Amino acid sequence: MLRFWIVCLLTCCQSSFAQSPDLDEWLKSKPLEPSVLNDLPDAFQQPISKQQANDAATRLWSARRDLLKQQRASEMKAREVAIGELKMPFWYKVFGDKPEGGRSLYISMHGGGGAPPRVNDRQYENQKKLYQPEEGVYLVPRAPTDTWNLWHQGHIDEFFDRLITNMIVFEDVNPNRVYIMGYSAGGDGVYQLAPRMADRLAAAAMMAGHPNETKPDGLRNIGFTLFMGGKDAAYKRNKIAADWKTKLAELQKADPDGYRHEVTIFPEFGHWMNRKDAVAVPWMAKFTRNPFPKKIVWRQDDVAHNRFYWLAVAKENQIPRSRVVATVSGNEIRIEESDVKKLTILLSDDFVDLEKPVRIVSGEDVLFEGTATRSIANIARSLLLRDDPTAVISARVEVELPGSDSK
Repeated sequence: MLRFWIVCLLTCCQSSFAQSPDLDEWLKSKPLEPSVLNDLPDAFQQPISKQQANDAATRLWSARRDLLKQQRASEMKAREVAIGELKMPFWYKVFGDKPEGGRSLYISMHGGGGAPPRVNDRQYENQKKLYQPEEGVYLVPRAPTDTWNLWHQGHIDEFFDRLITNMIVFEDVNPNRVYIMGYSAGGDGVYQLAPRMADRLAAAAMMAGHPNETKPDGLRNIGFTLFMGGKDAAYKRNKIAADWKTKLAELQKADPDGYRHEVTIFPEFGHWMNRKDAVAVPWMAKFTRNPFPKKIVWRQDDVAHNRFYWLAVAKENQIPRSRVVATVSGNEIRIEESDVKKLTILLSDDFVDLEKPVRIVSGEDVLFEGTATRSIANIARSLLLRDDPTAVISARVEVELPGSDSK
């Protein structure tokens, strides 16, 4: 009798999840690229179990990786990425033995800026020789333009996203061990890119740059180190670096689990720090990204994104300078503050238990309470919108904050 009830229970549990069409057969008929998101089988929207989700994520990423290897082989051979009319040449060298889990990736931005191409070309060549990790891929891109803001224009995010994906696919880079660094104009880029791309990074190192209007809020979950010559007075770089030292210390004091940082200002140096800043490389190597942190501080820059860790917004809500703070404890997600009225909460068994109800609150208001459904469609969307196999989303919940106007 006991055996009979066990069989009944297992049958009931298994039948609660829809049987999806053969994923392998579907993948044979469809290239796994963003265009298929508008043509997913209805069955891919049905609930699946945790094991089915893990299996689907593995198979979908394998198919996506194989397709990318075919599609991007030529640009890897040419060492040049093209997006629209812009091109980004790049050079890289691999150091050390590959660790379990994959290699580290260091993207290193050259100086120069608003100068003739030959000047930026020399800076590009020089950057190749500045730093050397004990382990990992050391990659130096050549900026697509020669403007003063060459490393923090909106197209840079897209280029870096593509470079990171290529290194994951072709050099077996660990997506949780990606770092950016840069000198002078490249340092300007670090100041700007690290907060707005923090969810792709483990740590960042800024050398001799200027932040312009950017703020450090988004650095909450990565390591950030800053190096400056005390005599580097052009554009008040030295004074601003000292201000950032104070700001980062204040942020960490108010939030002790976040804003891990180290700021070094060499009093004897001007703009060139005689390579003393090279210690940034082993400092960054101590950090590994958590793709699902318990707290997120998302401040959009003038270049706005649609996703930051496990939060997302629709295009109409990608508002420059907007700020969202969210936390998770157990299966409760709390929106602490938000300038955005509609949010999508991206869910995974890696940071909530999707076998149990999920609760999403803002102040005293319950925005959602119930089951968040895993589906193959959510997994496919996750991988096609971001080629990140360690940050796969299997469920999502859209919420509207109190006081918002329904559309």
